[in-house]
Amino acid sequence: MEAGGTWLCPTAFDRERLLDMEPRIAQARRFMFAALAIGLGAAVPWFGWWILVLLAWGVLTYPLLRPWVARSRRPEYPIAAAVVNAQTVLGVAIALTGGPSSPAQPLLLFAIVTVSARFSARGVFAATGFTAVVLLGTTVATHPAAYVADPTLTNCSLVCLIGLAAGSYAVMHSDIRQRTGAILDPLTGLLNRKALMDRFAELSEQAALTGERIAIVVCDIDCFKAVNDAHGHERGDAVLREVAYAIRKSLRSFELVYRLGGEEFLIVLPGADDETASHVAERVRAAVEAGEPGGLNVTVSLGVACARGEVTFEPLFRDADEALYRAKREGRNRVATSSDDADVPAVDLVHVT
Repeated sequence: MEAGGTWLCPTAFDRERLLDMEPRIAQARRFMFAALAIGLGAAVPWFGWWILVLLAWGVLTYPLLRPWVARSRRPEYPIAAAVVNAQTVLGVAIALTGGPSSPAQPLLLFAIVTVSARFSARGVFAATGFTAVVLLGTTVATHPAAYVADPTLTNCSLVCLIGLAAGSYAVMHSDIRQRTGAILDPLTGLLNRKALMDRFAELSEQAALTGERIAIVVCDIDCFKAVNDAHGHERGDAVLREVAYAIRKSLRSFELVYRLGGEEFLIVLPGADDETASHVAERVRAAVEAGEPGGLNVTVSLGVACARGEVTFEPLFRDADEALYRAKREGRNRVATSSDDADVPAVDLVHVT
């Protein structure tokens, strides 16, 4: 598990996939809820209006959690909470509409598809296990005699759950393999420029709605050509890998780092102002210098830029890149910001979180 990773999203790649897929399945989720509303609405003459109250709670909870998803440093938690809430609400409906004979049992299967679209194997297994517990708990546990008398519907629902989970796992695994080749840098394991542009577009939309800041830090290895010339490309590759690792270890879970190409990296800091971004950059600079990547005295220079509201990538990157070159001109192994010509003072790393 990477630094800042969680059980559901152990790596930056897992969280990047989650955030990328969340808006992509929005329309499918709306169709799903619409179908659910029609199905439960048609059951009102037999079960009463209360069943629509449960539906409303399950449907409306997710929009209430969306701001938490947008702001959270670990968005997998509110998304998982929404899934747990939906399955629990459906479980209550199953228990109150006959348990083993309830026609609502197959509705529990909806969530498995959306979970596999956002989470990796751990999420799929956890959701399948939780759904199985809900299904058996609201049928076998609450109405054991009715289940013994006719277990057909519950058993079919359980078999369909297992089959759907297996199929969803296969699709999820294929998607991850395709994405790995498309958005991961093979040398360092960092996200690449394509992943950066997709993620930045989403952050830009959020910033336009909320007025929050976005900061970026451009990081370049000092005199990297000299490393290759003096020690060979194999040693140079080792330096790149270890610099990438040092940067990643210096960041928190919501602070993502990308390899732009060559010896250049970029860090995206949602919600950070110039001062916060400069402290992060200084922490990265010190970590790389202390780590001696490849067993060499390797340093990095960093440029910081910050914008607020309607943020576009190109001008923000240009400002950070100009700050980076100013740091190079002023002696390397330092941080410069686009808002201040002065060097960023070193910070007490012990007190920076």
